[in-house]
Amino acid sequence: MSSNWYKLALKMTKVQYGKGLLLKGAPFIFNKKGAVLKLGKNCTIKSSFLSNLVGLYSKTIIVTRTPGAKIVIGDNVGISGATIYARKEITIGDNTCIGGNVKILDNDFHPVEVEKRNALLNGKAPESGEMAEWIGTKAIHIGKNCFIGCNAIILKGTVLGDGCVVGAGAVVSGKFEPGSVIVGNPGRVIRKLCE
Repeated sequence: MSSNWYKLALKMTKVQYGKGLLLKGAPFIFNKKGAVLKLGKNCTIKSSFLSNLVGLYSKTIIVTRTPGAKIVIGDNVGISGATIYARKEITIGDNTCIGGNVKILDNDFHPVEVEKRNALLNGKAPESGEMAEWIGTKAIHIGKNCFIGCNAIILKGTVLGDGCVVGAGAVVSGKFEPGSVIVGNPGRVIRKLCE
């Protein structure tokens, strides 16, 4: 699918995007009815194997999963084969780089409690308002000028201040001050960058 046809498809699903959007490959971008999905100016979304030599194993996936969910991606953001999946809210600041195969997830996907998981498996879903409580969701906020290394996972409720660096393969949860360098599983600060 050519980039122009793809952008037309984005408009049809009410995905808002700024000038200069560059698509390499065919990402999967889906905006649920009643949700908000915005891409800023001059964003680059890489989804083909050869578009990032770190070795992408999937296309970029950007999804608002529920009505009322929100994904807002700032200007000049680069994304490579990442999954950004919101049931509540994910914001990503200007000039942030999201490395190959990163996962940014504002929810647990499934209930933690056995009884609730079994109820879902048996087709007994709760009322729509209760589903968020069953699954567990918390907004994610990623500041400006951040760098998230390949294969990192950013979990629900994470707040990264401006200029944070997340090392490759880190699993990050919690609040981190601007300029933090975060590595490991669980993610921990190993140093602060000069401001």
